[in-house]
Amino acid sequence: MVNKVTRKKHYRPPGKKKEGNAARYVTRSQAVKQLQVSLPLFRKLCIFKGIFPREPKKKVKGNHHTYYHLKDVAFLHHEPLLEKFRELRAYEKKINKADAKKNKERANFLKVHRPTYVLDRIIRERYPKFIDALRDLDDCLSMVHLFAALPAQERVKIEAKRIHNCRRLSHEWQAFISRTHKLRKVFISVKGIYYQAEVEGQKITWLAPHSLHQALTDDVDLSVILNFMEFYETLLAFVNFHLYHSINLKYPPILDPHLEALAADLYALSRYFDANNRTSLLDPQTSGSSGSEQVGAEEKSELRLAQLQHQLPLNEPTALMHLVEDAAGKDDDEDEDTRECKKLFKNMKFFLSREVPRESLLFVIPAFGGMVSWEGDGAPFKESDETITHQIVDRPTQTHKFLSRDYVQPQWVFDCVNTRIILPTEAYLVGRVPPPHLSPFVDNEAEGYVPDYAETLNRLKAAARSEVLPLPGVGKEDLDDPQTLLAEGVIDRAEAIEAAEKKQKMMAHEKQYHDELKMELQGVQYSAAISKVDKQSSDQESEGGEDSARPDQQIADDNANLSKVVMSRKKRKLYEAMQIGKERKKANINVLKERKRKLKESHKS
Repeated sequence: MVNKVTRKKHYRPPGKKKEGNAARYVTRSQAVKQLQVSLPLFRKLCIFKGIFPREPKKKVKGNHHTYYHLKDVAFLHHEPLLEKFRELRAYEKKINKADAKKNKERANFLKVHRPTYVLDRIIRERYPKFIDALRDLDDCLSMVHLFAALPAQERVKIEAKRIHNCRRLSHEWQAFISRTHKLRKVFISVKGIYYQAEVEGQKITWLAPHSLHQALTDDVDLSVILNFMEFYETLLAFVNFHLYHSINLKYPPILDPHLEALAADLYALSRYFDANNRTSLLDPQTSGSSGSEQVGAEEKSELRLAQLQHQLPLNEPTALMHLVEDAAGKDDDEDEDTRECKKLFKNMKFFLSREVPRESLLFVIPAFGGMVSWEGDGAPFKESDETITHQIVDRPTQTHKFLSRDYVQPQWVFDCVNTRIILPTEAYLVGRVPPPHLSPFVDNEAEGYVPDYAETLNRLKAAARSEVLPLPGVGKEDLDDPQTLLAEGVIDRAEAIEAAEKKQKMMAHEKQYHDELKMELQGVQYSAAISKVDKQSSDQESEGGEDSARPDQQIADDNANLSKVVMSRKKRKLYEAMQIGKERKKANINVLKERKRKLKESHKS
């Protein structure tokens, strides 16, 4: 007999094999179940690792679910921080057990020796290059500046230690931007103060709240925000560390304890920059020493400064300061914008009254080369100093005035920064209604509406830089028109004719290039389209010339309709959406013009 070998069949669950989106995406509940973690811990891991929900084309489980890519979930499986969080969860159970047994001694011991974790490895993993960290710094800076202005509240787990750390990190960032003259734009809004700096070719924009008491609402999920904040603190500390070492400064900086006690952290950092610059200039070997050696080096540098002071001419007491500034300013790596910003408020001294936003002005004015002081302890110079050129005041009247200085409102400083010129102070004097504070982030030409004060600022900038502005309604390209140059006597008639012919040829080539590009985007061959248009035009001419007398607007409309016919459905919908956007922009411009007209009529009446 032949023995029959029975084979054991593998069990297959009923249903089809998962393919497509069902195999590539999982819901959030499935991801939490696979990782065997709680939902808050899953959110924290996703925030730290930079993993966000995905939107599959076909949602298998329905539209009410949140989906994650399966590879992202597998990426979290191998995260060493996941095992650390599990150890912390087990450790918290020990603390709760000791509290339940009322063993205070063991509970306190466990709380003191609670294990911690760091995010240094994750920062290096997410940002392999420093420029990657700079590109992702906008939200980080806005969040850090927001927490620096919040009050500490234990009920929502906002500790005072975190507030102080955010304030320290924000001041270190502002001190670097101010002392290296990297600030470019400032705008005061209802939300706060918008800043834009340019570091290593990257434009970084952040929002700092006003120096007022910030109230926390109950409709904000602070647990998620605190997770982001934990990551952002580490990121900004890494960025500040790299930036300070790039200019040969030790990090974290050693500040004057007296200025720290007076809450003048930003000015204390400025003093730290100045002291280290002098040390590196006079004795470069001491710039890389340790903390205790650095303090001794500063004392030696001050002694050498005092010795050099006696060797300088007596008729120039500030020669040493100019010597240090000139030596520090000789940097071939500075671009044109940095050199321009560095000289805006040069040789100007500002004094801040107590009612103005001191912290913002202490950041902005030194960033553009000015010297600034305030009313209070630790100030570099007093209000009675006769060398002060401008005093920033934000009150209706000023009782005591010095004739040697200008009393202006804070907006004058920010408008000068945005225009890069020293504006006249008549419109910003105390007690007057200042002109509109225009946003430097808005392109008026692209929006289609140029405010009156923007035109005034453009004329002032052109006058300061000795530029020639075109007449209203005339573009800048018309200044180089051959007929204009011929009328002004710049070129003769032969050169004007030759320049006009070249200009016509260039315009024809440019039109042909744009037509080819447009036809290529529409999926139509340029030669076939040209032959079709030529055939239609010849047929119309043979019919009697009625169409040749049509107005130009009708011809333009027909060409637009012809272009829409050859478009695909998707491109046609996109084109119609663009036209709707243009109409909305035009309607908004008309509303602004109408408001402007009514305002002028009310002023006349």
